[in-house]
Amino acid sequence: MRQSKIDGYRARSAYKLIEIDEKFKIFKGGMIIIDIGAAPGSWSQYASKVIKNGKIISIDLKEMSEIKNTIQIKGDFTDINTQNQIKSFLNKKSDVIMSDMAVNTTGIKNVDSIQTGELCMTAMIFSKEVISDSGTFISKIFMGGSFNEIVALGKKIFKEVKVFKPKSSRKDSKESFIIC
Repeated sequence: MRQSKIDGYRARSAYKLIEIDEKFKIFKGGMIIIDIGAAPGSWSQYASKVIKNGKIISIDLKEMSEIKNTIQIKGDFTDINTQNQIKSFLNKKSDVIMSDMAVNTTGIKNVDSIQTGELCMTAMIFSKEVISDSGTFISKIFMGGSFNEIVALGKKIFKEVKVFKPKSSRKDSKESFIIC
């Protein structure tokens, strides 16, 4: 049986976020978190466990089963109406914006990397409007076409930019995470 099932997570990706949190000490009680590209919901599940009395807004194109302490929005994050819907749930700036978004892969690594990079940059630009000055932005990125562009945009928007590859990422994966 997979460890994620034993631990009650919907997907293995929860361990990537747990590793990021252990290394960078991101989550604490009372936070407002926006989880973009949330389905199946393992990142929101983890956040729900660690941030008591906070608020988690989870967005995805796909329907998700309910997760305790989350507000779920089914919609396209890149759509301005969905972004406005997210903003309508905020009574103050968010503390964390996290994105495990990736495009439906074509199998053409460069194309997939660039399109996923576009999603990351869209999330970064959106976060500028809704994240607190001391907030943290976490996003999946792929080494490839738009990597340098993403890091440069991160440095323009945030005080600090780190790139991290969790041990729980597959060895042959080009996946890393940008933490700003």
